[in-house]
Amino acid sequence: MYDIEQSIGFLLSKGYQRAWAIMREEIEPHDLTPPQFAILAFLWQQDGLTQVELSEKGQIDRSTVGGLIDRLERNGLLERRQHPQDRRAYKIHLTELGKNMEKTLSACAERALARFTAGLNGDECKELKRMLEILRGERRVYEIPSY
Repeated sequence: MYDIEQSIGFLLSKGYQRAWAIMREEIEPHDLTPPQFAILAFLWQQDGLTQVELSEKGQIDRSTVGGLIDRLERNGLLERRQHPQDRRAYKIHLTELGKNMEKTLSACAERALARFTAGLNGDECKELKRMLEILRGERRVYEIPSY
């Protein structure tokens, strides 16, 4: 008999749900959702990305990214600016408020990660991340850790 509760897919799904819930708790006071946080985090790394670039980075479909951008724009955290080389596209830029939220929201993300991984030591966290990157489908060579 197939033990669904011990399957990797089920366990990954439940882990994802728990990580999402913890992150949501941490950022809820700032009226944000985890996907909105992700858009901000990509822009903290590189401001002025297009909606297509944000979609590709987050591996989220374009219409969903558009809705996230709309809500963040309404909240005054980012703005659309006409793309200088493509009249059909916009570059998404952080507002001063969006830039100023980086430190506060990054601390929320760090607390969420610490809560989520509280049962793991540093080496286990590194190994988990390495394995998740493999499962995500990154196209690169992965080293097998030596123990």
